Amino acid sequence: MSTEGYIQVLEQKVNALIAADKDVFLVEIRIKPTNNVKVFLDSDLGISIDRLIQYNRALYKQLEEENIFPGGDFSLEVSSPGLDEPLKMHRQYLKNTGRFVEVLQLDGVKKEGKLISTTETEIVIEEEKGKGKKKELVQHSIPFSEIKTTKVQIKF
Repeated sequence: MSTEGYIQVLEQKVNALIAADKDVFLVEIRIKPTNNVKVFLDSDLGISIDRLIQYNRALYKQLEEENIFPGGDFSLEVSSPGLDEPLKMHRQYLKNTGRFVEVLQLDGVKKEGKLISTTETEIVIEEEKGKGKKKELVQHSIPFSEIKTTKVQIKF
């Protein structure tokens, strides 16, 4: 079976596993040539390690019992996407409203600011320009079609 074939089978299994939890959603599945399977799940409310462990155990058991990977030659990691992972789904943008993000546009321009809103077609970020009394807030509307990557930024 091709990598794409494995990913389709895994997507069906993962979506069936998480179907009862309406707040949980599948972000991405990656398979390395060594059959290292990485499943990234997220939740509108945040996802606990305990829930990830439950999904990992249930999925691992299914993959083993159904012999999806010949000879049981695979490893499985189920996790939430880390802060180093770019946002990939509309639901992730909605979940991160109010947080600071860095947007890299297709033309190479980077914009940083607070994610103010998300629609079906674009996001709006608010950038702080200047300091002290000269500080002003500028809003940028960025269509999804012009976004290469968006990453959440940690501000202290």
